[in-house]
Amino acid sequence: CRILDASRGGYFSVAPEGLIESRQYYHPDTGVLVTEMRSHTGTVRLTDALTLRSGIDLSEDTSAGRSELLRLVEILHGQVRLRIEMFPYEGGHPEPHAGGLSILYPSRPDIDFWLFCSHSLDGLQTVHDLTEGQRLQFVLRWGGGGYRHLPEDGALLLHNTMQAWKRWLKHFHYQGPQIRMVRRSAVTLKMLDYTSTGAMVAAPTSSLPEAIGGPRNWDYRYAWIRDAAFSVYALNRIGLSKEAQHFLGWVLDILDQSGGRPSVLYDLDGKQPQPEREDPTLEGYCHSHPVRWGNAADDQRQHDVFGEIIDCAFQWARRGGLIDESLWPQLHGAIEAAGREWQTPDQGIWEVRTSGRPFTYSAAMCQVALDRGAYLAEQFNLPGNTIAWRAAAKKIQETILEDAWSEESNSLTQFLGGGGLDASVLALPLRRVIPADHPKMLASTDAIVNNLGAGKGLLYRYIPDESPDGLPGHEGAFLICSFWLVENLARQGRLDEAMNLYDSLCTRANSIGLLPEQIDPSSGEFLGNYPQAFSHIGLISSGMHLGRYNRGTRW
Repeated sequence: CRILDASRGGYFSVAPEGLIESRQYYHPDTGVLVTEMRSHTGTVRLTDALTLRSGIDLSEDTSAGRSELLRLVEILHGQVRLRIEMFPYEGGHPEPHAGGLSILYPSRPDIDFWLFCSHSLDGLQTVHDLTEGQRLQFVLRWGGGGYRHLPEDGALLLHNTMQAWKRWLKHFHYQGPQIRMVRRSAVTLKMLDYTSTGAMVAAPTSSLPEAIGGPRNWDYRYAWIRDAAFSVYALNRIGLSKEAQHFLGWVLDILDQSGGRPSVLYDLDGKQPQPEREDPTLEGYCHSHPVRWGNAADDQRQHDVFGEIIDCAFQWARRGGLIDESLWPQLHGAIEAAGREWQTPDQGIWEVRTSGRPFTYSAAMCQVALDRGAYLAEQFNLPGNTIAWRAAAKKIQETILEDAWSEESNSLTQFLGGGGLDASVLALPLRRVIPADHPKMLASTDAIVNNLGAGKGLLYRYIPDESPDGLPGHEGAFLICSFWLVENLARQGRLDEAMNLYDSLCTRANSIGLLPEQIDPSSGEFLGNYPQAFSHIGLISSGMHLGRYNRGTRW
């Protein structure tokens, strides 16, 4: 919460007094973060890890996490006065407990934390004078259970955690450019994966602004079916297919609970999120308010969700997964709904807060549901009117090419019946709705670059003034749209352009290899929630396709 309010937000700080400079890096192929800090008198190394159980396989074990944050401090040289401060958001006070501190919230008995330290703790603010070679260990635990006892050896916990990460990445298979960045993106997506259920959060933050000082601040700490399906799509193609199986199970459980019609987003346990609300107690990142908890997109209609679910099942089946009669009723219902509703107005992929329109992308994903659904029914001899589904899929494709086409813009547009330009059109070839080399896609690609381009390969997803979304303010360039452009250029035979753009987008990552949702085109600064699954999905998928193209493999 300190990201959202420098004075009132909660934090857990470990740093030397008189800090001059610092740097951060991940241990290679892991989610273990190292921060090195230099003061006037010495240098400190802080290693942070969300610990994992010994000997587990991250692709298989649904209880991999230990519900604890390990923080190891080592004085590399000199001597430092190390200040440790914990400030729980919305209060909380410490009480001695089993060699550590129990942090209690009188108004929230459901919240329980335990803080342990290898040295003595004088409450939630402590100072220790340390010299070269000395070490300090902190463990912050939550959820209680059998873990209220003193922590195990920190070095062993760290070793087990790093081994689990490296064991998981042995499944990784990739032949393409920027392999270091692709590996880091794979780890990042896995860090967003809630292994207990198979859900994957869009980002671990809330209310990081799409423009500094603006009101477009949203809570992304939920699992969108769309985002998670894209994530599975990307991970599947680099050898990490177990995540696809877990996600499909999560989706099918949700379909069971919802009576066959999925919502747009869920919390990590597959429940509906709390209603969206504004928090007046926090000033917002760089005074960008309001701060929001919850997300009102939960109540929206977004018809592309049918295609995301069915395409996820399709990708699973193509890699040897079984779609049997017990799974089919829920999938069948989504396919039928796509056939009924593809022309019905919705809020679209960008979740506009205006009255619905028949979005081109939504119709396209209904085409995906019908096309892939017919394949699944035939492949597994499951009941379904595959002739009608294929006919409906063809009709949607033809309607998009005719009704979404604008002679004036020389492009496919945001809505059936016409509208402004929308970079989501670039996703249509990726989902095999319209070939990238179709004349209207070639023209659309150029029109989008020329009219939505923000410079240096960056793209706005649309222009709010031309395509009103019911929201005040403006936003930055949307990174996933540029990765979609990479794949279109490659599929159109413009490989040099695609490679140059891809390399430039990879350089947008920060020093620890993470990407945001959006970029400020004028400054290059990060905007939106971070790290953003969508952006890392684009990096993986684009790199994989460039690698296939370089090897002469066609799509």
